[in-house]
Amino acid sequence: MSPTTLLVVDVGSSSVRSAGVAPDATVRTMHQVGVPPRTPAPGLVEVDARRIAEAVLETANAVVADVGAVAAVGITNQRATTVVWDRGTGEPVGPALSWQDLRTAGTCLAMQADGFRFPPNASATKLAAILNEVDPRRDRDLCFGTIDAWVAWTLSGGTVHATDTTNAAVTWMVRTDAFAWDRSVLDALGIPDRMLPRIVDSVGFVGEAQALAGSPPICGIAGDQQASLVGQGCTTPGSAKATFGTGGMLDLCTGRQAPAAIDRNPAGTFPIVAWSRNATATWGVEAIMLTAGACVDWLRDDLGLLSSAEQSSALAAACERTDDVWFVPALLGLGTPVWDLGARGTLIGVTRGTDRHQLVRAVLEGIAHRGADLLEAAENDSGLHVERLRVDGGMSANEVFVQALADAIGRPIDVSRTREATTLGAGFLAGLALGLWRDELDVAASYRPGRSVEPAITDVDRCARRARWLEARSRAERTIPELSALSF
Repeated sequence: MSPTTLLVVDVGSSSVRSAGVAPDATVRTMHQVGVPPRTPAPGLVEVDARRIAEAVLETANAVVADVGAVAAVGITNQRATTVVWDRGTGEPVGPALSWQDLRTAGTCLAMQADGFRFPPNASATKLAAILNEVDPRRDRDLCFGTIDAWVAWTLSGGTVHATDTTNAAVTWMVRTDAFAWDRSVLDALGIPDRMLPRIVDSVGFVGEAQALAGSPPICGIAGDQQASLVGQGCTTPGSAKATFGTGGMLDLCTGRQAPAAIDRNPAGTFPIVAWSRNATATWGVEAIMLTAGACVDWLRDDLGLLSSAEQSSALAAACERTDDVWFVPALLGLGTPVWDLGARGTLIGVTRGTDRHQLVRAVLEGIAHRGADLLEAAENDSGLHVERLRVDGGMSANEVFVQALADAIGRPIDVSRTREATTLGAGFLAGLALGLWRDELDVAASYRPGRSVEPAITDVDRCARRARWLEARSRAERTIPELSALSF
């Protein structure tokens, strides 16, 4: 009998995990190794690419040992993190630059004068910075890749140098169709095209994972947010998911119509390739919250109001209302829709009678209102209406937060039955290549939420609360005018 379990390698911002995904869309086994980033100075975030490779092989082989031979491999990853390695030796030339690394912000601003609008989290200027340091003459035989390409290289024993369209698009170095590199960008940054990976579909055979027993085919690749979108069955236009972890991302599937440009939309979202199959891309829009669960961590670690993040739900549930106390989660600025990097976290309406239960509830409700911001922006930029929002990530376990989110958006919330929606999505993509699922509609039909939450307030009350919170948000904006003036 041929194997049917799929191996998924999932590289996050601080760990590597590998899992076995069964044909019934369940995660059967998982192994995880921490690979935390390094912050040598404020704004600099580096990743040990060699340690990631070691963790990939360690965890992937552990899954194979658990389940036996696997049918195929799927890869999902933190996006835009930039790795450069020597083609001959396979050794990284230095630390990878995390998507969180801001060392090229000045370069991004300077290049706006030449008509290029690179966000500092994209790969393009990070790659140029690495080359300027290690290969200023551009005469070495080097390879560039985002983390997915590095994982594919590692698993294939150096025989596969490829990236998929979802990851290629967030490098900011591709043409609008996302299937080819943009010569104008490469020339502007001095990037040799010989070092770039080939761009492949998210679904389809890429090569063999020769480093694993049986050399299973690598058949699915996607960035983490896109994999989460697929993992929650959001594969038809108008379906959307939100992931609430340290930060928050909302992704909405828009269909096969490509955007006019891969640039920020009027309501503050960005176009993304959701996935590609048979040389055809399916697109989406993405809205971004810079701090979500990080605000709960702030309550726990810095204010000492919580003994654990999980305690926030029980404390908030001890009061029904905040008594007009409002919190704006802008600890690192505001993303979609206003994109104000100079905004800062704001707490207003506090009185002598305000207690810690109300403060905790205000924080959870503030994060929920930012979630409503993201949904409104995605609908405005896409022209599509979302009937129900699907949610995953660590904060999806917080009952008070999920109820507050349902109230803020005025729609039902479907909570993922697994926190590994990203892993499951990469499994779906690999399984589509093998025919375990027929098509994207088959993937959508397989979705089953863990629980659903309905709004518990009237539309009149919701609109009044939104208006009060939006007033609070306006007070958080432009706290640091110099940073607020920056635009990417």
